[in-house]
Amino acid sequence: MAAPNVRENTIAGYRVAVNRHLIPGLGAHRLDRLEPEHLEKLYAAMQRRGSKPATAHQVHRTLRTALNEAMRRGHITKNPASLAKSPRLNDEEIEPYSVEEVRKLLARAVERRNSARWAIALALGLRQSEALGLKWSDVNLDEGTLTVRRGRLRPRWEHGCADDCGKKFGGHCPARRPLRSDTTETKSRAGRRSIGLPDELVELLRENQDEQAAEREHAAQLWREGGWLFTAPTGDPVNPRTDYAEWKRLLKLAGLRDGRLHDARHTAATVLLVLGVAERAVMGIMGWSNSSMAIRYQHITQQVRQDVAQRVGRAIWGASIRP
Repeated sequence: MAAPNVRENTIAGYRVAVNRHLIPGLGAHRLDRLEPEHLEKLYAAMQRRGSKPATAHQVHRTLRTALNEAMRRGHITKNPASLAKSPRLNDEEIEPYSVEEVRKLLARAVERRNSARWAIALALGLRQSEALGLKWSDVNLDEGTLTVRRGRLRPRWEHGCADDCGKKFGGHCPARRPLRSDTTETKSRAGRRSIGLPDELVELLRENQDEQAAEREHAAQLWREGGWLFTAPTGDPVNPRTDYAEWKRLLKLAGLRDGRLHDARHTAATVLLVLGVAERAVMGIMGWSNSSMAIRYQHITQQVRQDVAQRVGRAIWGASIRP
């Protein structure tokens, strides 16, 4: 029921929750006899076995959505997932990278392929899927604009061999066949947006264009043209797993603390806060549908605290009486 109406990544998450957790944990119970306590025991058991609270919470949300549909269709009269206590999420404060740390990372990035990819992440806050889904047709270097139109999907493969190739996974098969398209629509309507490019980023993209032309010539007949802004050495779109590994490698090369790739998005949002960019403009740049997302992504850093303290000082004591 859900598959025709939700994004591919969403249905993939549903299937993991159902097949890995819900069926083994609750499949023996009759639907009309399912109680909130059964669910709470499952969540507790998941966390005892090592699942993170966020995973248990995602299972809870999936079950609640499914049982709401069952209730709407008259199969049950109440939703036990709405009555059960959901797993408690740990509120971990994200520490965005400082401007100095961003400069260090970008300095090392220019030594590697697709260096502009990281400038786009840290300066514009694009999601990984959005950055890897960009094509040259989405960029106007003369006007200095970039338009987000799609997101890159993680590739999934099936065996394409007539005989047993000896490989366990379809992705390792020499004749593998894709099970999904390269891209999908943006996460939300607000995600489809145009963003202005700093002059320095325009220059980085021009350099990336020249480097890609050289790689295209070197690869010759092996090159598979797709118009991608960032590519593998033979023209294919960058695999998100490869992209994630490169982020981790760059952090080590730059001598920075470990962090999630998504922390780059938090960093970009926080820089906009430091710069005092208007809320409406921030929403447009980040692709947020409502302003409440700022609470999650914009963080009160030491630089922000010091700036506020100095403003308060000037407002109360005035510049004339300060030593």
